[in-house]
Amino acid sequence: MDLDEVADRLYGLSPPEFTAARTAEARAARDAGDAGLAREIAKLRKPTVSAAAVNRAARAHPGEVAELLEVGERLRAAWQEQDPGALAELTRRRGEVTGRLGRLVRQESELSAAATAEVEQTLDAAVVDAGAAEQVRRGRLARPLAYSGFAPAPTPRERPARKTRPEPEPEGGERAGRKKKPAPGPGERAGGKRKPEDEAAAARAREEDEAAAARAREEEEAAAARAREEEAARKARERAEAQAAHREWQEALETAQRDFDERAAKVERLERKLAKARRRLDDSGNRLEVARREERQARRRLDQ
Repeated sequence: MDLDEVADRLYGLSPPEFTAARTAEARAARDAGDAGLAREIAKLRKPTVSAAAVNRAARAHPGEVAELLEVGERLRAAWQEQDPGALAELTRRRGEVTGRLGRLVRQESELSAAATAEVEQTLDAAVVDAGAAEQVRRGRLARPLAYSGFAPAPTPRERPARKTRPEPEPEGGERAGRKKKPAPGPGERAGGKRKPEDEAAAARAREEDEAAAARAREEEEAAAARAREEEAARKARERAEAQAAHREWQEALETAQRDFDERAAKVERLERKLAKARRRLDDSGNRLEVARREERQARRRLDQ
């Protein structure tokens, strides 16, 4: 028996079953003479409800979990290659696979809204982060996972700069005091007016610039909103983890107290039995002394 084998068994259980099973596994390791393994088993953390739901999914639906992680691997590669077409297709598949797996998890587990959100957050983290994907694949989560970074987006291609005609240099043969009129600018007629098609192109360029600036503002606002949401989620997750740790130690305290009370009661019973046995021993000693004294007196009378 090793720690991996024990952890696989324990993290396949529901949270209410975990603590008693962990105690039994640690006791079995101690009884087998492996105190170090017993200590390592005792350190295994009880899973939260959402983590246990993902662990069960990894065991009950390995095909769906593998498909989600495969989509995540391809999506990360598309991010690296800055491939907008692949990103769009894989993002669509990610939504389909995540939704299907999430429905399977909810069908098998009664989850609160908060636990459901943590399951979805864990599946999203497994798509974005390779380390989280491996943890989900192993099915030994003690708490939900989260990815705090932002996924890279394809870099937009820049529009080629509009070419402008070079200004004509003044001719050397110009008479003194006479200035040559500048050549018409790009898209301008000799009278200084732009051609209609060039004015339309300039208007379109301005509209595109304004739209790009608006998109940049929206992205900044969305990033700030995501940061606020992630901070709130982090605080909620930390509080949930603290509550879970408190509940776990409460259960450990109750188990230790019951064990202590049982052993104390057993010692008390043994002490009572020992006291009774000592009293019987004392009585036997007294009878032995009386018998010896009477035997000596009887022997003396016989010798007379």
